Amino acid sequence: MDYREALEIAASALLGLKGHTVDVLTVSRPSDLQGAVEISKIVSKLSPIIGNLLEYALARHLNETQIWPDGCRWIRQDPGFPDAILSGMPDIQPGIEVKTWFPLSTEITARFRDSQNHFQANQIKVAVVCWMLENVLAGQPKIVDIWIGDAIDVAKARDTHYHNPPYYVVMEPEDTSSRTRNLQQTNCHGHIFQGTAEQLAEAIALVDSWGDSAKEYRPDRDCQIRLRQITGRFPYRLDTNFAKMDRIVLPSLETFKTNVLGTLYAGRTIQSWARAINSGNPTALQSLIDPSAPTPVQ
Repeated sequence: MDYREALEIAASALLGLKGHTVDVLTVSRPSDLQGAVEISKIVSKLSPIIGNLLEYALARHLNETQIWPDGCRWIRQDPGFPDAILSGMPDIQPGIEVKTWFPLSTEITARFRDSQNHFQANQIKVAVVCWMLENVLAGQPKIVDIWIGDAIDVAKARDTHYHNPPYYVVMEPEDTSSRTRNLQQTNCHGHIFQGTAEQLAEAIALVDSWGDSAKEYRPDRDCQIRLRQITGRFPYRLDTNFAKMDRIVLPSLETFKTNVLGTLYAGRTIQSWARAINSGNPTALQSLIDPSAPTPVQ
């Protein structure tokens, strides 16, 4: 079994978790309308905790559902990239980066900043795990759906989407391979033009002088020298929203998002639940209250 085959087997095993609940945490059902209102305001704050717990659960699931080569085992890296690797594989270790999505909040806020240069062997996959609580505001986390794609495709889609010099510049990390692991830089960054109209005109003229090569993003040295030339000459600001998974416009991921939001869950589409909960719709919240709880005195 080589690393490519191991990745495909792992991806298939993870996709089989769709519809399963994960016993990592349980939220009690609210007993009255006010309780439902309060939980609806804070349930999204569970996302980082549940995300970390799901990463452990997914690695455990992979080890329990497949016999891997002798001495190989999926382990979660914390910290480290990717979130899970098949440790013990010779030469190239395959890995899976896990991004969790709680669709009752806003968008897929997880970011993917790693450079294309790290995926030339196509050894990493990205898994977006969409979860809800079993009873919308209560119960254990339930995996609604999972999207899995190649990390190289995610990185290319991100860079192609954002790359638009001089208005927007994507910068590769410096070569830090000689540093210790904790000091190595692997993330790209996005920069937005902040100059005057006169500076913008000058920047546009500079980019036009590059010819058609400027129209396509490349992570190679020649392209990056040109981009550093323009960011060093004109004012730019760092874009803190750069690389959000919801904004990279990867077609298969866009389809996944649309399908999830249209999925029926506890009598409503997930998108309808999001709207109802965010607006504090009392009718929707009333249906999520513990039916065994006493009716409050009016």
